[in-house]
Amino acid sequence: MKIAVLGAGAWGTALAIGACAPGSRHLAVGLWARDAQQVRAMREQRVNPRYLPGVSLPEQLSVVHWTTDNLNGLAGQDLVVIATPMAALRDVLGQLGGLRVPVVWLCKGFEKARPDLPAGGLMAHEIAQLCAGGLRVGVLSGPSFALEVARGQPTALVAASRDAPLRADLVRAFHGPSLRVYTSDDVVGVEVGGAVKNVLAIAAGLCDGLQLGLNARAALITRGLSEMTRFGCALGARAETFMGLSGLGDLVLTATGDLSRNRRVGMALAQGQTLAQAVQALGHVAEGVYCASTVVQRARQLAVEMPICTAVNELLEGRLDPVQAVAALMAREARNEAQS
Repeated sequence: MKIAVLGAGAWGTALAIGACAPGSRHLAVGLWARDAQQVRAMREQRVNPRYLPGVSLPEQLSVVHWTTDNLNGLAGQDLVVIATPMAALRDVLGQLGGLRVPVVWLCKGFEKARPDLPAGGLMAHEIAQLCAGGLRVGVLSGPSFALEVARGQPTALVAASRDAPLRADLVRAFHGPSLRVYTSDDVVGVEVGGAVKNVLAIAAGLCDGLQLGLNARAALITRGLSEMTRFGCALGARAETFMGLSGLGDLVLTATGDLSRNRRVGMALAQGQTLAQAVQALGHVAEGVYCASTVVQRARQLAVEMPICTAVNELLEGRLDPVQAVAALMAREARNEAQS
């Protein structure tokens, strides 16, 4: 296969490295980056010094300077992978609208609603339907820290699409000795899991930063999974998807792992940093920060109760401090577990 990965952040770089694993036998794998200085550094040093320092780029991985003038080169690929943050997805899909090559994305989140964007606040597949309805599309998601994938440590992902041949292409592209790729046709469920777990991971980081203990973390993960499932089913997903890799799997990883950006935001807030300070210190995008308000807004439209996500959003928007956010959750009245 010929594979182009658009976006040379940590995850895009890691997946491109994974596609070059021994035995893959792909004809070509290209990592496309917009920043000319970053392209030059990766070509000269054979590492991604900004996002994955210390991890060598395979010899067969080509680094391409991504410009609007060379997008026509994507027509000769067998698979295009969009590895940009959610905020850039609409623009990229708009540029690829006439492409006949299958396109998948890695970003996890909801688009942030904006006053200048009437049809904002969407999931990735909804953006694709709006901006590039003729594309063959899918999503690759699941519990995956970029650094571990780049190092070849065992990882399992889920490839979701309503297009069965595209699901098979994703398995062929990335399944290997250290990377297992499962398939699903529940695009909504996979995307909701990947988005909501980021918001819940901020809450988990808050608990850890306040030293509330492992009991609190376990309760938060369990109740968070319940919120995620209710919300996803209201949007048309299947409940069993949330017990899989993109639901429970990704939630556990992101809520407990030290490499989790969203968890680190919660911990920083608990330690007294402002949101701006917490985000700046990351040097990477923490999608939960940007999609929390949209998750809460869409849940309200669907009359779905999401107390943890609501508390996180109140915290991020400055209406609650960390102690107040926890107190608000603990003050909720008791109820039947299966009904809430």
